Amino acid sequence: MPETERVPSGDRSTASTEERPTEPSVGAGGPVATVTHGDPASRWRRIRVALEIIRANPTGRITLKVVVGIAGAIVVLLGLALIPLPGPGWLIVIGGLGIWAAEFHWARRLLAFTRRHVQAWMLWARRQSLFVRMILGSAGLVFVSVVVWLSLRASLGIDVVARILAYIATH
Repeated sequence: MPETERVPSGDRSTASTEERPTEPSVGAGGPVATVTHGDPASRWRRIRVALEIIRANPTGRITLKVVVGIAGAIVVLLGLALIPLPGPGWLIVIGGLGIWAAEFHWARRLLAFTRRHVQAWMLWARRQSLFVRMILGSAGLVFVSVVVWLSLRASLGIDVVARILAYIATH
């Protein structure tokens, strides 16, 4: 039967602990209990415990809120800047929202709302016929093309449509 290691769980102000199974290994001094940290659940548990330790201290709690707020804002602003360009602009915004959700309840609710609606839209789109999905894809392609054209025209002064028409007219 494997040995167990007692590790703190929850608030540090309480004496509650949870037992976690360990695998025995043999070291220089004989059998030593070690914890395997390879599985994702263990990784999330360590992150959760670290955040709980930081939140247990008032200064740590405020510092964590400020750091999470700034990091989330940077990611959200980067995503918002990338929305007009082809690429994962909205995905980056949702990632920034996920960063905020680690510390702010309003962001958790907004992220859950977004997740529910995106999943509902994807389920709706999957239930549609191939023809409707092709129309949706074509509309998305036209939208992205127009955004790229307007972005290039407004930011760099390059009118791609005019250049293509000029090329077609001369060849």
